[in-house]
Amino acid sequence: MMCHAPYNPARLLQNGVAMTVYTALWGSRYWESTIQHPEPPYHKTVLTGGQGVPIFCWVAIPEKAHGTIIGTYGITGELGQEWNLRLFGRKAYAQGYAVVLFDWRAHGKTAELSPTLTSDGLYEGEDFVRLAAAAASMGCPKQFWFVGFSLGGQLALWGLKAAVELTGGDEDLGIQFSDIGGGAVICPNLDSVRSLSYLVKDPFGKYFEAGITRNLKELAWRIHDAHPGSIDPEAIKRANSIWNFDKELVIERLGFPTVEAYYQASSALPLLPHLSKPTLIIYAADDPFFHPALIPELKAASNGNPMIDLLLTRYGGHIGYLNSKAGQRQAQDPDPWWAWNRVLQWLEQKRTGQ
Repeated sequence: MMCHAPYNPARLLQNGVAMTVYTALWGSRYWESTIQHPEPPYHKTVLTGGQGVPIFCWVAIPEKAHGTIIGTYGITGELGQEWNLRLFGRKAYAQGYAVVLFDWRAHGKTAELSPTLTSDGLYEGEDFVRLAAAAASMGCPKQFWFVGFSLGGQLALWGLKAAVELTGGDEDLGIQFSDIGGGAVICPNLDSVRSLSYLVKDPFGKYFEAGITRNLKELAWRIHDAHPGSIDPEAIKRANSIWNFDKELVIERLGFPTVEAYYQASSALPLLPHLSKPTLIIYAADDPFFHPALIPELKAASNGNPMIDLLLTRYGGHIGYLNSKAGQRQAQDPDPWWAWNRVLQWLEQKRTGQ
């Protein structure tokens, strides 16, 4: 296990719901004032993912780059509005990493390019690997690191699994297994069946779920409008929950008989014992999105795999991890973004072998 700075949030944010809501609202308004680094000079381009799906990417390569980070965001969003991912992109670029950020399947500009829907990692894992190969051909340095948070963390973990399969196959990708450094994920979704049933029964969770559902329906309508005939509008109208969204729009295309079967197949928890690249998992015990019963299983899987470094914190909420001024001094961090600072610290330790 790595040594790490303790996390010390403000007292009023020592609650998962409060931290989650406050960070989302405050961060979206003030994130740019919290860090010194400018936006990297991103080249906006389209690269090819798995099954030939076009993936919209922002790519930036600093001089003398010493590795490449490939990252995406959570269940809904698009690059231009994903302040949390863009903040990390600035920090990573300033530390000398090439950065590839992407709109994953059915999101943002990628949704405009293709009607291909989400698969919660089953195919997005391959997208990570193929984006790494495409980035290498663009001049991004090898040692690729897969990064994501929330559902994007689940996708990144699938990327590490796909790296084994794709680089070991007959196809010449242009990269090898040794070119994949590993992955770092914050608050990854590990088990959709249990966490979603937990979320909709929780007094606060049902509001989170309703908000996500609205965003998913909006995403579906955008695909419908961009690709006429690709999605039945009546199915979108019936998709009045996350579960129903997958039932109405996703599982049939992927060949699953039920939503439960799809969630079980795509869950990341069973992947953990088999990960064969260094993997950092940052996870908060008070994350209001995920069932608390997952924590002992996460600890057991991490303890059983020497490739996993688990930072399990008492507080943090769901991709909150906003640090107090005292906590920031304690951690010797340049800004309040405790989790991203641990990711970059961990990457440096792995890169330099310390």
